[in-house]
Amino acid sequence: MRPLLSAAFAVLALSLPAHAEDRWLSIPEAPPMPAPASTGKAPVNGIEMYYATYGAGDPVLLIHGGLGNADIWSNQVADLMKDHLVIVADSRGHGRSTRTEEPFGYDLMASDYLALLDYLKIDKVDLVGWSDGGIIGLDIAMSHPERLDHLFAQAANITTDGVDPKVGENAVFSAYIERMAGDYVKLSPTPDQFDSFVAQISGMWASQPNWSDDQVKAITVPTAVVTGEYDEAVLRAHTEKIASLIPGAKLVILPQVSHFAMLQAPEDYTAAVRAFIDN
Repeated sequence: MRPLLSAAFAVLALSLPAHAEDRWLSIPEAPPMPAPASTGKAPVNGIEMYYATYGAGDPVLLIHGGLGNADIWSNQVADLMKDHLVIVADSRGHGRSTRTEEPFGYDLMASDYLALLDYLKIDKVDLVGWSDGGIIGLDIAMSHPERLDHLFAQAANITTDGVDPKVGENAVFSAYIERMAGDYVKLSPTPDQFDSFVAQISGMWASQPNWSDDQVKAITVPTAVVTGEYDEAVLRAHTEKIASLIPGAKLVILPQVSHFAMLQAPEDYTAAVRAFIDN
């Protein structure tokens, strides 16, 4: 089994201040997004997909998790845009993007993001994906590895049994859902349809992803498999399994954070991203 922590992350864990010991029990608000270099809605796969770009340099695509939106990445965007072209988007049906009646699926959502990159004329990116975004990243790594330089996949699962069955009882996760319901009303072109959106995407979550070990073993993209020390949604053993299957994968356990690490410890999270994609 690969080491759970690199030396750098071990030092980070030892240097955490005492008041940070319970930071995984709340979800800080994301600050406002920086001013974008460009923004718009790309026509992809029958939807209008909201996107924004920031900065210049080697491209990094940040993909949010289920029920979320691109603005959750504001801390990371503000840092990475200093020397990267940063691309964010709202996945189909999320945030400012529209949806169709077509059933949600990770293959379809991966296709949306690849079509967005085509629309932006970007051939290859470093991909940072959180939760559903990490699953989309794994899907792209399997189907179109030529589009990725690195994959930083946080809180992803490869089969439905990787999800902790107790997540629905978790107060922090419930608070996230409530907050995203409010964001949906503020951002969505269909603000009164949150319940139907959740019902539609829940159909995907009930059966996907469902990849075989052999499919995951075939990934050739340099990959970091990442989780928070106190992740509420994805079982630790499942994360370790993913890292053991992907050849050469690096397993990273982010200390003192949960599923919502990018908000709970934004500087540490961005440092972990940079340590992987800029190395």
